[in-house]
Amino acid sequence: MRLAAFVLVSTLGLAANVDPAAYQKHVEFLASDAMKGRATGSPELEQAAKYIQSQFESFGVKPIPGKPYQQAFTANLGAKLSANNQLRSTLNGKRQTYALNTGFIPFSFSSTGVGPTAPVVFGGYGITATDLKYDDYAGLDVKGKYVLILRHEPQEDDAKSVFNGKETTVHATFTNKAINAKNHGARGVILINDTFHHPGERDAMMAFGQVSGPTDAGLFFVQVTAETAETWLKASGKDLRAIIDGIDKDLKPQSFPLTNLTASMTVNIVHESKSVHNVIGYIPGTTDEYVVIGAHYDHLGLGDEHSLAPSQIGQIHHGADDNASGTAGVIELARWFSKQPKQKRGILLMTFAGEELGLLGSAFYTAHPLLPLDKAVAMLNMDMIGRIREGKIYVNGTGTGSTLDALVAGVKVPTSLNVDLSESTGYGGSDHISFNGKQIPVVFFFSGLHGDYHKPSDTSDKIDAPRAADLVDYVADIATAIVNAPERPVFQRVAEKSADPHSGGTPVSSGYGPNFGSVPDFNEPPKGVRFADVRDGTPAAKAGLRPGDILIRFDSKEISNLYDFTYALQSHKAGDEVLVQVLRGDQTIEAKVLLTERR
Repeated sequence: MRLAAFVLVSTLGLAANVDPAAYQKHVEFLASDAMKGRATGSPELEQAAKYIQSQFESFGVKPIPGKPYQQAFTANLGAKLSANNQLRSTLNGKRQTYALNTGFIPFSFSSTGVGPTAPVVFGGYGITATDLKYDDYAGLDVKGKYVLILRHEPQEDDAKSVFNGKETTVHATFTNKAINAKNHGARGVILINDTFHHPGERDAMMAFGQVSGPTDAGLFFVQVTAETAETWLKASGKDLRAIIDGIDKDLKPQSFPLTNLTASMTVNIVHESKSVHNVIGYIPGTTDEYVVIGAHYDHLGLGDEHSLAPSQIGQIHHGADDNASGTAGVIELARWFSKQPKQKRGILLMTFAGEELGLLGSAFYTAHPLLPLDKAVAMLNMDMIGRIREGKIYVNGTGTGSTLDALVAGVKVPTSLNVDLSESTGYGGSDHISFNGKQIPVVFFFSGLHGDYHKPSDTSDKIDAPRAADLVDYVADIATAIVNAPERPVFQRVAEKSADPHSGGTPVSSGYGPNFGSVPDFNEPPKGVRFADVRDGTPAAKAGLRPGDILIRFDSKEISNLYDFTYALQSHKAGDEVLVQVLRGDQTIEAKVLLTERR
Protein backbone atom coordinates (compact mmCIF):
# COMPACT_ATOMS: atom_id res chain seq x y z
CA MET A 1 0.00 0.00 0.00
CA ARG A 2 2.88 2.40 0.65
CA LEU A 3 4.20 1.96 -2.87
CA ALA A 4 0.72 2.22 -4.37
CA ALA A 5 0.12 5.62 -2.80
CA PHE A 6 3.29 7.08 -4.30
CA VAL A 7 2.71 5.47 -7.67
CA LEU A 8 -0.76 7.08 -7.74
CA VAL A 9 0.69 10.57 -7.34
CA SER A 10 3.46 9.95 -9.85
CA THR A 11 1.18 8.38 -12.47
CA LEU A 12 -1.21 11.33 -12.36
CA GLY A 13 1.73 13.67 -12.88
CA LEU A 14 0.62 15.77 -9.91
CA ALA A 15 3.81 16.16 -7.89
CA ALA A 16 3.43 19.78 -6.82
CA ASN A 17 5.94 22.55 -7.37
CA VAL A 18 5.01 25.65 -5.36
CA ASP A 19 6.92 28.84 -6.16
CA PRO A 20 8.69 30.12 -3.00
CA ALA A 21 8.53 33.72 -4.28
CA ALA A 22 4.74 33.56 -4.73
CA TYR A 23 4.41 31.97 -1.30
CA GLN A 24 6.56 34.66 0.32
CA LYS A 25 4.54 37.42 -1.35
CA HIS A 26 1.35 36.26 0.38
CA VAL A 27 3.10 36.13 3.75
CA GLU A 28 4.52 39.60 3.29
CA PHE A 29 1.10 41.04 2.49
CA LEU A 30 -0.73 39.31 5.34
CA ALA A 31 1.99 40.11 7.90
CA SER A 32 2.64 43.69 6.75
CA ASP A 33 2.35 46.69 9.04
CA ALA A 34 -0.74 47.74 7.07
CA MET A 35 -2.58 44.61 8.22
CA LYS A 36 -1.97 45.52 11.89
CA GLY A 37 -1.81 41.91 13.06
CA ARG A 38 -5.17 40.74 11.60
CA ALA A 39 -7.12 40.67 14.88
CA THR A 40 -10.48 38.95 14.61
CA GLY A 41 -13.11 41.65 14.23
CA SER A 42 -10.68 44.24 12.88
CA PRO A 43 -11.02 45.99 9.49
CA GLU A 44 -7.63 44.54 8.61
CA LEU A 45 -8.86 40.96 9.02
CA GLU A 46 -11.67 41.77 6.61
CA GLN A 47 -9.05 43.13 4.19
CA ALA A 48 -7.19 39.84 4.53
CA ALA A 49 -10.42 37.97 3.76
CA LYS A 50 -10.87 40.02 0.59
CA TYR A 51 -7.26 39.31 -0.39
CA ILE A 52 -7.69 35.56 0.03
CA GLN A 53 -10.94 35.63 -1.93
CA SER A 54 -9.31 37.67 -4.71
CA GLN A 55 -6.55 35.08 -4.99
CA PHE A 56 -9.09 32.26 -5.28
CA GLU A 57 -10.95 34.23 -7.94
CA SER A 58 -7.75 34.91 -9.90
CA PHE A 59 -7.10 31.15 -10.10
CA GLY A 60 -10.66 30.40 -11.18
CA VAL A 61 -11.43 28.69 -7.87
CA LYS A 62 -15.13 29.27 -7.22
CA PRO A 63 -17.15 29.12 -4.01
CA ILE A 64 -19.41 26.23 -3.11
CA PRO A 65 -22.31 26.32 -5.62
CA GLY A 66 -25.04 28.61 -4.39
CA LYS A 67 -22.90 30.00 -1.56
CA PRO A 68 -20.64 33.07 -1.24
CA TYR A 69 -16.89 32.82 -0.74
CA GLN A 70 -17.22 34.19 2.77
CA GLN A 71 -19.15 32.41 5.51
CA ALA A 72 -20.19 34.95 8.13
CA PHE A 73 -20.41 34.20 11.84
CA THR A 74 -20.52 36.27 15.00
CA ALA A 75 -17.42 36.33 17.18
CA ASN A 76 -17.35 37.53 20.77
CA LEU A 77 -14.32 39.83 20.80
CA GLY A 78 -13.95 40.82 24.39
CA ALA A 79 -15.19 43.66 26.52
CA LYS A 80 -14.91 47.40 27.02
CA LEU A 81 -15.89 49.69 29.85
CA SER A 82 -18.92 51.84 29.27
CA ALA A 83 -20.00 54.96 31.17
CA ASN A 84 -20.99 55.07 34.84
CA ASN A 85 -18.50 52.84 36.67
CA GLN A 86 -18.10 53.66 40.35
CA LEU A 87 -16.84 52.21 43.61
CA ARG A 88 -18.10 53.68 46.88
CA SER A 89 -17.09 53.00 50.47
CA THR A 90 -18.37 54.07 53.86
CA LEU A 91 -15.77 53.90 56.63
CA ASN A 92 -16.84 54.92 60.14
CA GLY A 93 -19.72 56.85 58.62
CA LYS A 94 -17.53 58.73 56.12
CA ARG A 95 -18.42 58.16 52.49
CA GLN A 96 -15.91 58.15 49.63
CA THR A 97 -16.26 57.62 45.89
CA TYR A 98 -13.41 56.18 43.82
CA ALA A 99 -13.05 57.24 40.21
CA LEU A 100 -12.53 54.82 37.36
CA ASN A 101 -8.87 54.15 36.46
CA THR A 102 -7.42 56.36 39.20
CA GLY A 103 -9.30 54.95 42.19
CA PHE A 104 -10.40 51.54 41.03
CA ILE A 105 -10.64 49.38 37.91
CA PRO A 106 -12.98 46.47 37.12
CA PHE A 107 -11.66 43.31 35.49
CA SER A 108 -13.16 42.31 32.13
CA PHE A 109 -14.64 39.12 33.62
CA SER A 110 -16.47 40.98 36.37
CA SER A 111 -20.24 40.82 36.55
CA THR A 112 -22.03 43.88 35.22
CA GLY A 113 -24.63 45.77 37.23
CA VAL A 114 -25.13 47.46 40.56
CA GLY A 115 -23.58 45.80 43.56
CA PRO A 116 -25.59 46.87 46.63
CA THR A 117 -24.05 48.10 49.84
CA ALA A 118 -22.51 45.22 51.81
CA PRO A 119 -19.81 44.64 54.46
CA VAL A 120 -16.17 44.14 53.47
CA VAL A 121 -14.04 41.34 54.93
CA PHE A 122 -10.32 40.72 54.52
CA GLY A 123 -9.61 37.32 53.00
CA GLY A 124 -5.82 37.11 52.80
CA TYR A 125 -4.79 35.83 49.39
CA GLY A 126 -8.25 34.43 48.66
CA ILE A 127 -6.82 30.92 48.35
CA THR A 128 -8.26 27.56 49.32
CA ALA A 129 -5.56 24.93 48.73
CA THR A 130 -6.64 21.77 50.52
CA ASP A 131 -3.67 19.84 49.13
CA LEU A 132 -1.34 22.36 50.84
CA LYS A 133 -3.45 22.55 54.02
CA TYR A 134 -3.99 26.27 53.50
CA ASP A 135 -7.35 28.08 53.45
CA ASP A 136 -7.82 31.84 53.71
CA TYR A 137 -11.57 31.25 54.04
CA ALA A 138 -11.36 28.95 57.08
CA GLY A 139 -13.84 30.27 59.65
CA LEU A 140 -14.54 33.39 57.56
CA ASP A 141 -18.12 34.30 56.63
CA VAL A 142 -18.11 36.03 53.22
CA LYS A 143 -21.65 35.25 52.07
CA GLY A 144 -23.20 38.31 50.48
CA LYS A 145 -20.11 40.39 51.28
CA TYR A 146 -17.18 41.89 49.41
CA VAL A 147 -13.89 40.14 50.12
CA LEU A 148 -10.66 42.14 50.02
CA ILE A 149 -7.79 39.91 48.90
CA LEU A 150 -4.10 40.13 48.06
CA ARG A 151 -2.59 39.45 44.65
CA HIS A 152 -0.28 36.44 44.13
CA GLU A 153 0.29 33.94 46.99
CA PRO A 154 2.23 33.50 50.25
CA GLN A 155 6.00 33.00 50.54
CA GLU A 156 6.81 34.15 47.01
CA ASP A 157 10.50 34.59 47.85
CA ASP A 158 10.92 31.32 49.73
CA ALA A 159 12.45 28.57 47.61
CA LYS A 160 11.15 26.03 50.14
CA SER A 161 7.56 27.26 50.11
CA VAL A 162 4.87 24.63 49.71
CA PHE A 163 3.51 26.97 47.03
CA ASN A 164 6.03 25.55 44.54
CA GLY A 165 8.97 27.53 45.90
CA LYS A 166 9.50 30.81 44.09
CA GLU A 167 7.34 29.74 41.15
CA THR A 168 3.71 30.81 41.40
CA THR A 169 1.01 28.16 41.27
CA VAL A 170 -2.48 28.11 39.77
CA HIS A 171 -3.77 29.39 43.12
CA ALA A 172 -2.34 32.82 42.25
CA THR A 173 -4.41 33.32 39.10
CA PHE A 174 -7.11 35.95 39.14
CA THR A 175 -9.76 33.60 37.79
CA ASN A 176 -9.05 31.01 40.48
CA LYS A 177 -9.38 33.69 43.15
CA ALA A 178 -12.66 34.83 41.62
CA ILE A 179 -14.10 31.32 41.42
CA ASN A 180 -13.03 30.49 44.96
CA ALA A 181 -14.70 33.65 46.28
CA LYS A 182 -17.86 32.82 44.32
CA ASN A 183 -17.86 29.27 45.69
CA HIS A 184 -17.76 30.71 49.21
CA GLY A 185 -20.75 32.95 48.50
CA ALA A 186 -19.01 36.33 48.16
CA ARG A 187 -20.83 39.12 46.34
CA GLY A 188 -17.60 40.45 44.90
CA VAL A 189 -13.80 40.66 45.13
CA ILE A 190 -11.70 43.76 45.76
CA LEU A 191 -8.10 42.99 44.79
CA ILE A 192 -4.95 44.76 45.99
CA ASN A 193 -1.27 44.36 45.17
CA ASP A 194 0.90 42.55 47.71
CA THR A 195 3.26 45.53 47.65
CA PHE A 196 5.65 44.32 50.33
CA HIS A 197 6.50 41.23 48.28
CA HIS A 198 7.51 43.51 45.41
CA PRO A 199 9.56 46.41 46.77
CA GLY A 200 10.34 49.06 44.20
CA GLU A 201 7.37 48.19 42.02
CA ARG A 202 4.69 50.80 41.49
CA ASP A 203 1.34 50.08 43.14
CA ALA A 204 -0.32 50.03 39.73
CA MET A 205 -3.74 48.70 38.83
CA MET A 206 -4.14 46.27 35.94
CA ALA A 207 -5.29 47.82 32.66
CA PHE A 208 -8.82 46.81 31.72
CA GLY A 209 -8.80 43.82 29.36
CA GLN A 210 -5.23 42.82 30.15
CA VAL A 211 -6.32 39.65 31.94
CA SER A 212 -8.32 36.92 30.23
CA GLY A 213 -11.23 35.14 31.83
CA PRO A 214 -14.81 34.06 31.26
CA THR A 215 -17.42 36.46 29.95
CA ASP A 216 -18.87 36.72 33.47
CA ALA A 217 -17.17 35.10 36.47
CA GLY A 218 -20.41 35.28 38.43
CA LEU A 219 -19.43 38.05 40.86
CA PHE A 220 -18.01 41.57 40.84
CA PHE A 221 -14.21 41.74 40.56
CA VAL A 222 -12.39 45.08 40.89
CA GLN A 223 -8.99 46.34 41.98
CA VAL A 224 -8.06 49.26 44.23
CA THR A 225 -4.64 50.51 45.28
CA ALA A 226 -2.89 49.00 48.27
CA GLU A 227 -2.81 52.52 49.70
CA THR A 228 -6.62 52.56 49.77
CA ALA A 229 -6.70 49.15 51.42
CA GLU A 230 -4.17 50.23 54.05
CA THR A 231 -6.51 53.04 55.10
CA TRP A 232 -9.34 50.53 55.49
CA LEU A 233 -7.16 48.11 57.46
CA LYS A 234 -5.80 50.75 59.82
CA ALA A 235 -9.36 51.62 60.83
CA SER A 236 -9.59 48.03 62.09
CA GLY A 237 -6.26 48.30 63.89
CA LYS A 238 -4.45 46.19 61.31
CA ASP A 239 -1.24 46.75 59.33
CA LEU A 240 -0.84 45.38 55.81
CA ARG A 241 2.89 44.66 56.10
CA ALA A 242 2.38 42.82 59.38
CA ILE A 243 -0.41 40.75 57.83
CA ILE A 244 1.73 39.73 54.85
CA ASP A 245 4.74 38.97 57.06
CA GLY A 246 2.56 36.96 59.43
CA ILE A 247 1.14 34.77 56.67
CA ASP A 248 4.62 34.21 55.25
CA LYS A 249 5.98 33.24 58.65
CA ASP A 250 3.77 30.25 59.42
CA LEU A 251 1.22 29.97 56.56
CA LYS A 252 -1.60 30.60 58.98
CA PRO A 253 -4.38 32.70 57.42
CA GLN A 254 -5.04 36.13 58.91
CA SER A 255 -8.54 36.80 57.60
CA PHE A 256 -11.05 38.95 59.49
CA PRO A 257 -14.07 41.26 59.05
CA LEU A 258 -13.20 44.93 58.56
CA THR A 259 -14.64 47.23 61.20
CA ASN A 260 -17.33 49.71 60.16
CA LEU A 261 -16.57 49.37 56.44
CA THR A 262 -19.13 48.81 53.71
CA ALA A 263 -18.82 49.11 49.95
CA SER A 264 -21.02 49.27 46.90
CA MET A 265 -20.19 49.44 43.23
CA THR A 266 -21.53 49.97 39.76
CA VAL A 267 -19.76 48.07 36.99
CA ASN A 268 -20.79 48.69 33.40
CA ILE A 269 -19.05 46.39 30.92
CA VAL A 270 -20.12 46.03 27.31
CA HIS A 271 -19.21 42.75 25.62
CA GLU A 272 -18.37 43.30 21.97
CA SER A 273 -19.23 41.02 19.08
CA LYS A 274 -18.76 41.41 15.35
CA SER A 275 -19.52 39.53 12.18
CA VAL A 276 -16.37 37.92 10.77
CA HIS A 277 -15.77 35.46 7.97
CA ASN A 278 -14.31 32.13 6.98
CA VAL A 279 -13.12 32.27 3.36
CA ILE A 280 -13.99 29.15 1.34
CA GLY A 281 -13.22 27.99 -2.18
CA TYR A 282 -14.26 24.69 -3.76
CA ILE A 283 -12.78 22.59 -6.54
CA PRO A 284 -15.30 19.82 -7.37
CA GLY A 285 -14.32 16.24 -8.05
CA THR A 286 -16.12 13.56 -10.03
CA THR A 287 -17.85 12.38 -6.80
CA ASP A 288 -19.54 14.28 -3.98
CA GLU A 289 -16.79 13.39 -1.50
CA TYR A 290 -14.09 15.95 -0.74
CA VAL A 291 -10.90 16.70 1.22
CA VAL A 292 -10.64 19.87 3.36
CA ILE A 293 -7.40 21.87 3.26
CA GLY A 294 -7.37 24.65 5.84
CA ALA A 295 -5.49 27.22 7.90
CA HIS A 296 -6.46 30.14 10.12
CA TYR A 297 -5.66 33.64 8.91
CA ASP A 298 -6.28 35.69 12.08
CA HIS A 299 -3.67 36.72 14.64
CA LEU A 300 -3.40 38.94 17.75
CA GLY A 301 -3.67 42.39 16.19
CA LEU A 302 -1.85 44.83 18.46
CA GLY A 303 -1.52 42.19 21.14
CA ASP A 304 -3.91 41.03 23.84
CA GLU A 305 -3.79 38.77 26.88
CA HIS A 306 -2.38 36.01 24.63
CA SER A 307 0.72 38.06 23.78
CA LEU A 308 3.96 36.58 25.05
CA ALA A 309 5.49 40.07 25.01
CA PRO A 310 3.13 41.87 27.42
CA SER A 311 5.36 44.94 27.59
CA GLN A 312 4.84 45.34 23.83
CA ILE A 313 1.04 45.18 23.82
CA GLY A 314 -0.05 48.02 21.56
CA GLN A 315 2.57 47.18 18.95
CA ILE A 316 1.72 45.20 15.82
CA HIS A 317 1.92 41.44 16.39
CA HIS A 318 2.62 40.55 12.76
CA GLY A 319 1.80 36.84 12.83
CA ALA A 320 3.94 35.92 9.84
CA ASP A 321 4.43 32.32 10.94
CA ASP A 322 1.23 32.25 13.00
CA ASN A 323 -0.47 31.93 10.66
CA ALA A 324 0.19 33.88 7.48
CA SER A 325 2.47 30.94 6.66
CA GLY A 326 -0.36 28.39 6.67
CA THR A 327 -2.73 30.78 4.89
CA ALA A 328 -0.18 31.32 2.13
CA GLY A 329 -0.01 27.55 1.83
CA VAL A 330 -3.78 27.30 1.30
CA ILE A 331 -3.64 30.05 -1.34
CA GLU A 332 -0.84 28.34 -3.25
CA LEU A 333 -2.61 24.99 -3.06
CA ALA A 334 -5.67 26.70 -4.54
CA ARG A 335 -3.45 27.85 -7.39
CA TRP A 336 -1.94 24.38 -7.84
CA PHE A 337 -5.13 22.33 -7.77
CA SER A 338 -6.99 24.81 -10.00
CA LYS A 339 -4.62 23.82 -12.81
CA GLN A 340 -5.07 20.06 -12.41
CA PRO A 341 -7.59 17.87 -14.22
CA LYS A 342 -10.75 16.99 -12.29
CA GLN A 343 -9.99 14.29 -9.74
CA LYS A 344 -12.04 11.70 -7.91
CA ARG A 345 -12.83 13.81 -4.87
CA GLY A 346 -13.26 17.53 -4.53
CA ILE A 347 -11.07 19.91 -2.55
CA LEU A 348 -12.57 22.38 -0.06
CA LEU A 349 -10.08 25.20 0.61
CA MET A 350 -10.80 27.04 3.85
CA THR A 351 -9.19 29.87 5.82
CA PHE A 352 -10.64 30.40 9.28
CA ALA A 353 -11.14 33.51 11.41
CA GLY A 354 -11.16 33.45 15.20
CA GLU A 355 -8.68 30.64 15.80
CA GLU A 356 -6.71 32.69 18.32
CA LEU A 357 -9.92 33.31 20.28
CA GLY A 358 -10.65 29.59 20.58
CA LEU A 359 -11.01 27.87 17.17
CA LEU A 360 -14.14 29.92 16.53
CA GLY A 361 -14.18 29.78 12.73
CA SER A 362 -13.61 26.06 12.36
CA ALA A 363 -16.02 25.30 15.20
CA PHE A 364 -18.67 27.40 13.49
CA TYR A 365 -18.10 25.72 10.14
CA THR A 366 -18.37 22.20 11.53
CA ALA A 367 -21.56 23.22 13.35
CA HIS A 368 -22.93 24.92 10.19
CA PRO A 369 -21.31 23.05 7.27
CA LEU A 370 -21.89 24.22 3.72
CA LEU A 371 -21.23 20.71 2.38
CA PRO A 372 -22.32 17.50 4.14
CA LEU A 373 -19.73 16.57 6.76
CA ASP A 374 -20.24 12.88 6.05
CA LYS A 375 -18.76 13.50 2.60
CA ALA A 376 -15.54 14.95 4.08
CA VAL A 377 -12.99 12.14 3.92
CA ALA A 378 -10.15 14.05 5.65
CA MET A 379 -9.06 17.49 6.84
CA LEU A 380 -5.47 18.73 6.31
CA ASN A 381 -4.52 21.69 8.51
CA MET A 382 -1.45 23.93 8.25
CA ASP A 383 -0.51 26.11 11.22
CA MET A 384 2.92 27.72 11.65
CA ILE A 385 4.71 26.06 8.75
CA GLY A 386 7.11 28.87 7.84
CA ARG A 387 10.00 28.49 10.32
CA ILE A 388 11.33 25.02 9.53
CA ARG A 389 14.53 24.46 11.49
CA GLU A 390 16.95 21.73 10.41
CA GLY A 391 14.23 20.52 8.06
CA LYS A 392 12.06 19.17 10.87
CA ILE A 393 8.28 19.22 10.52
CA TYR A 394 5.61 17.60 12.67
CA VAL A 395 2.87 15.64 10.91
CA ASN A 396 0.20 14.80 13.45
CA GLY A 397 -3.00 12.77 13.14
CA THR A 398 -2.17 9.94 10.76
CA GLY A 399 -3.71 7.48 13.21
CA THR A 400 -7.15 9.07 12.88
CA GLY A 401 -7.87 7.45 9.52
CA SER A 402 -7.62 3.73 8.80
CA THR A 403 -5.49 4.24 5.68
CA LEU A 404 -3.61 7.43 6.52
CA ASP A 405 -0.50 5.89 8.08
CA ALA A 406 0.24 3.86 4.99
CA LEU A 407 -0.87 6.57 2.59
CA VAL A 408 1.32 9.29 4.14
CA ALA A 409 4.26 6.92 4.44
CA GLY A 410 3.92 6.21 0.74
CA VAL A 411 4.24 9.85 -0.34
CA LYS A 412 7.78 10.94 -1.09
CA VAL A 413 9.16 13.46 1.38
CA PRO A 414 11.09 16.40 -0.15
CA THR A 415 14.82 16.04 0.51
CA SER A 416 14.88 19.31 2.46
CA LEU A 417 12.44 17.99 5.07
CA ASN A 418 12.67 15.61 8.01
CA VAL A 419 9.19 14.40 8.96
CA ASP A 420 8.26 13.56 12.56
CA LEU A 421 5.23 11.22 12.57
CA SER A 422 5.41 10.32 16.25
CA GLU A 423 2.15 12.04 17.23
CA SER A 424 -0.74 10.29 15.52
CA THR A 425 -3.68 11.30 17.71
CA GLY A 426 -5.13 14.25 15.81
CA TYR A 427 -5.31 16.43 18.89
CA GLY A 428 -3.47 19.75 19.20
CA GLY A 429 -4.21 23.44 19.56
CA SER A 430 -5.47 24.29 16.09
CA ASP A 431 -8.48 24.09 13.76
CA HIS A 432 -8.24 20.40 12.87
CA ILE A 433 -9.63 19.67 16.36
CA SER A 434 -13.03 20.92 15.23
CA PHE A 435 -13.07 18.33 12.45
CA ASN A 436 -11.58 15.55 14.56
CA GLY A 437 -14.45 16.11 17.01
CA LYS A 438 -16.88 15.42 14.15
CA GLN A 439 -15.11 12.10 13.44
CA ILE A 440 -13.35 13.31 10.31
CA PRO A 441 -9.75 12.02 9.91
CA VAL A 442 -7.19 14.82 10.19
CA VAL A 443 -3.56 15.49 9.36
CA PHE A 444 -1.87 18.48 11.00
CA PHE A 445 1.30 20.08 9.60
CA PHE A 446 3.38 22.20 11.99
CA SER A 447 7.02 23.34 12.04
CA GLY A 448 7.38 23.98 15.78
CA LEU A 449 7.36 26.85 18.25
CA HIS A 450 10.06 29.52 18.38
CA GLY A 451 11.06 32.60 20.36
CA ASP A 452 8.96 34.96 18.23
CA TYR A 453 5.70 33.09 18.84
CA HIS A 454 2.88 35.52 19.80
CA LYS A 455 5.28 38.48 19.77
CA PRO A 456 5.64 41.50 17.45
CA SER A 457 8.89 39.95 16.20
CA ASP A 458 7.06 37.19 14.24
CA THR A 459 7.81 38.98 10.97
CA SER A 460 7.86 37.94 7.32
CA ASP A 461 11.63 38.36 6.88
CA LYS A 462 12.13 35.33 9.16
CA ILE A 463 10.07 32.98 6.99
CA ASP A 464 12.02 30.23 5.21
CA ALA A 465 10.00 30.37 1.99
CA PRO A 466 11.92 27.68 0.04
CA ARG A 467 11.44 25.04 2.75
CA ALA A 468 7.88 26.15 3.42
CA ALA A 469 7.14 25.77 -0.29
CA ASP A 470 8.62 22.27 -0.13
CA LEU A 471 6.27 21.48 2.73
CA VAL A 472 3.29 22.81 0.77
CA ASP A 473 4.39 20.55 -2.12
CA TYR A 474 4.35 17.66 0.35
CA VAL A 475 0.87 18.61 1.58
CA ALA A 476 -0.32 18.78 -2.03
CA ASP A 477 0.99 15.29 -2.77
CA ILE A 478 -0.64 13.86 0.36
CA ALA A 479 -3.90 15.60 -0.52
CA THR A 480 -3.71 14.18 -4.05
CA ALA A 481 -3.20 10.68 -2.72
CA ILE A 482 -6.24 11.01 -0.43
CA VAL A 483 -8.34 12.63 -3.15
CA ASN A 484 -7.73 9.75 -5.56
CA ALA A 485 -7.43 6.79 -3.19
CA PRO A 486 -9.77 3.89 -4.07
CA GLU A 487 -11.23 3.89 -0.55
CA ARG A 488 -11.74 6.72 1.90
CA PRO A 489 -10.06 6.45 5.32
CA VAL A 490 -12.36 5.30 8.10
CA PHE A 491 -12.20 7.51 11.19
CA GLN A 492 -10.59 5.93 14.23
CA ARG A 493 -9.58 7.25 17.62
CA VAL A 494 -6.06 7.02 18.97
CA ALA A 495 -5.04 7.26 22.62
CA GLU A 496 -2.72 10.17 23.34
CA LYS A 497 0.96 9.29 23.51
CA SER A 498 2.61 12.63 24.21
CA ALA A 499 2.07 16.31 24.81
CA ASP A 500 0.77 18.45 21.99
CA PRO A 501 3.75 19.87 20.03
CA HIS A 502 1.65 22.95 19.30
CA SER A 503 1.51 23.63 23.01
CA GLY A 504 1.58 27.37 22.62
CA GLY A 505 -1.89 27.42 21.10
CA THR A 506 -5.31 27.24 22.63
CA PRO A 507 -5.60 24.54 25.30
CA VAL A 508 -7.51 21.47 24.21
CA SER A 509 -8.15 19.68 27.47
CA SER A 510 -10.20 20.59 30.49
CA GLY A 511 -7.21 22.11 32.26
CA TYR A 512 -4.58 20.98 34.74
CA GLY A 513 -5.20 18.45 37.48
CA PRO A 514 -6.31 14.84 37.13
CA ASN A 515 -7.43 13.43 33.81
CA PHE A 516 -11.08 13.86 32.85
CA GLY A 517 -10.97 13.32 29.11
CA SER A 518 -13.08 16.04 27.48
CA VAL A 519 -12.17 18.49 24.75
CA PRO A 520 -14.05 21.76 25.31
CA ASP A 521 -15.92 23.72 22.69
CA PHE A 522 -14.54 27.24 23.14
CA ASN A 523 -17.76 28.84 21.93
CA GLU A 524 -19.32 29.36 25.36
CA PRO A 525 -22.92 28.17 25.69
CA PRO A 526 -25.19 30.35 27.84
CA LYS A 527 -24.28 28.14 30.79
CA GLY A 528 -21.80 25.33 31.34
CA VAL A 529 -19.08 23.75 29.21
CA ARG A 530 -19.96 22.00 25.96
CA PHE A 531 -17.77 19.05 25.00
CA ALA A 532 -16.47 19.26 21.44
CA ASP A 533 -15.17 15.72 21.93
CA VAL A 534 -14.71 13.04 24.58
CA ARG A 535 -11.56 10.99 24.18
CA ASP A 536 -11.82 7.23 24.03
CA GLY A 537 -10.75 5.32 27.10
CA THR A 538 -10.79 8.37 29.37
CA PRO A 539 -12.78 8.74 32.60
CA ALA A 540 -15.42 10.86 30.84
CA ALA A 541 -15.86 8.30 28.07
CA LYS A 542 -16.08 5.39 30.52
CA ALA A 543 -18.80 7.29 32.39
CA GLY A 544 -20.85 7.51 29.19
CA LEU A 545 -20.34 11.22 28.47
CA ARG A 546 -20.53 12.22 24.80
CA PRO A 547 -19.50 15.00 22.41
CA GLY A 548 -22.17 17.71 22.54
CA ASP A 549 -22.94 17.19 26.24
CA ILE A 550 -22.93 20.41 28.30
CA LEU A 551 -21.39 20.07 31.76
CA ILE A 552 -23.37 22.10 34.32
CA ARG A 553 -22.33 20.58 37.68
CA PHE A 554 -19.15 18.94 38.93
CA ASP A 555 -19.07 17.37 42.41
CA SER A 556 -21.80 19.70 43.78
CA LYS A 557 -20.21 22.79 42.20
CA GLU A 558 -22.19 24.69 39.58
CA ILE A 559 -20.22 25.01 36.33
CA SER A 560 -20.93 28.18 34.37
CA ASN A 561 -17.85 28.25 32.13
CA LEU A 562 -14.56 26.53 31.34
CA TYR A 563 -12.76 28.36 34.16
CA ASP A 564 -15.21 26.97 36.71
CA PHE A 565 -14.59 23.48 35.32
CA THR A 566 -10.82 23.88 35.40
CA TYR A 567 -10.91 25.11 39.00
CA ALA A 568 -13.18 22.27 40.10
CA LEU A 569 -10.94 19.69 38.42
CA GLN A 570 -7.80 21.17 39.99
CA SER A 571 -9.40 20.71 43.39
CA HIS A 572 -9.42 16.90 42.97
CA LYS A 573 -6.85 14.19 42.56
CA ALA A 574 -6.56 10.93 40.66
CA GLY A 575 -8.70 8.26 42.28
CA ASP A 576 -11.52 10.63 43.26
CA GLU A 577 -14.98 9.68 42.03
CA VAL A 578 -17.07 12.74 41.23
CA LEU A 579 -20.73 13.09 40.40
CA VAL A 580 -21.34 15.27 37.35
CA GLN A 581 -24.42 16.59 35.61
CA VAL A 582 -24.64 17.26 31.89
CA LEU A 583 -27.34 18.55 29.58
CA ARG A 584 -27.97 16.28 26.60
CA GLY A 585 -30.67 17.81 24.46
CA ASP A 586 -33.62 18.41 26.79
CA GLN A 587 -32.38 15.83 29.33
CA THR A 588 -30.28 16.33 32.46
CA ILE A 589 -28.04 13.31 32.97
CA GLU A 590 -25.98 12.37 36.02
CA ALA A 591 -22.84 10.27 35.83
CA LYS A 592 -20.09 9.19 38.21
CA VAL A 593 -16.59 9.84 36.82
CA LEU A 594 -13.52 8.14 38.29
CA LEU A 595 -10.60 10.54 37.73
CA THR A 596 -7.21 9.18 36.72
CA GLU A 597 -3.66 10.49 36.46
CA ARG A 598 -3.02 12.96 33.65
CA ARG A 599 -0.30 11.65 31.36
